[in-house]
Amino acid sequence: MANKTSVYTLNFGEKILFGIIYGLTYLLSLLPLCVLYIIADGIYLLVYKVVGYRKKLVRKNLTDSFPDKSQKEIIDIEKKFYHFLADYVVETLKLLSVSKKEMRRRVTYSNLHYMNDAEAKGQSVTILLGHYCNWEWVTTVGMFIDKKTFGGQIYHILENKVMDKFFLILRERMGPKCVPMSEILRRRVECHRDGRVMVMGYIADQVPFWNNIHYWTDFLNHDTPVLTGAETITKRFNDRAIYLDISRPRRGYYHIDLQLLADESKNIPDWEITEAFTRALEKSIQRAPQYWLWTHNRWKRTREEWLKMVDQATGRVKM
Repeated sequence: MANKTSVYTLNFGEKILFGIIYGLTYLLSLLPLCVLYIIADGIYLLVYKVVGYRKKLVRKNLTDSFPDKSQKEIIDIEKKFYHFLADYVVETLKLLSVSKKEMRRRVTYSNLHYMNDAEAKGQSVTILLGHYCNWEWVTTVGMFIDKKTFGGQIYHILENKVMDKFFLILRERMGPKCVPMSEILRRRVECHRDGRVMVMGYIADQVPFWNNIHYWTDFLNHDTPVLTGAETITKRFNDRAIYLDISRPRRGYYHIDLQLLADESKNIPDWEITEAFTRALEKSIQRAPQYWLWTHNRWKRTREEWLKMVDQATGRVKM
């Protein structure tokens, strides 16, 4: 099963620009992480203290999500979040050159048997996670996937051709291939047809389009629409569903615990897997809230708007 490096073909000028960007960032990535973290400290000061990037949105999201916390506690989480966001930038940059051996040292795993046992018996696996801790470093799970297995991750195609190619190269260095969201069902069908096991990762804490909203739940003190596509595909093929619970013991190190959400998934009631994932992600966030992507406008959709905009009988947006 072939996988293109990019859905785009770059013209001559774009190739030159890509070469410049990639070359400069690659050289920067060669710096030790201890030096990159000094740069991250500068990024924090610029983004939080000077620019105030999405500061109002972050403050609102935190205040609404944790109504029992004092303003002092909210501001403390806010500062820690921006510190982590800066670290996330340089850590992601490091992926351009860091060795797999080094990543094995910095990212540890527990309960990998939930994934590997499924592979061994020919069952495909759905991996669910959120924008929590360094989700880019989660691609290291590819180092533990059997070579015969198709390991992949959902990605959104970037409008900028140059940056799309850049991030595809970065995200595929540890093994898993990037699959555009529009192609995931076709890829899953192909694997099923060819008798090939698939391990596919979904970041499932994004905002659904209006016509893709099928389920609402309470999440961090908000009435929240959640993506259900991963569950639909999982159940269709009776795949195993796993949640990745990520923690950050210290700067530059992560631990990922695989948690079983569902084994034989096809007979599980609708949205039960989605609900289990949502509860697991919420627990992770409540444990250390500074590691979730609070700049994401997660609650811009409301149930009231949805009821007005979407025909409840057909699920289509009203014209």
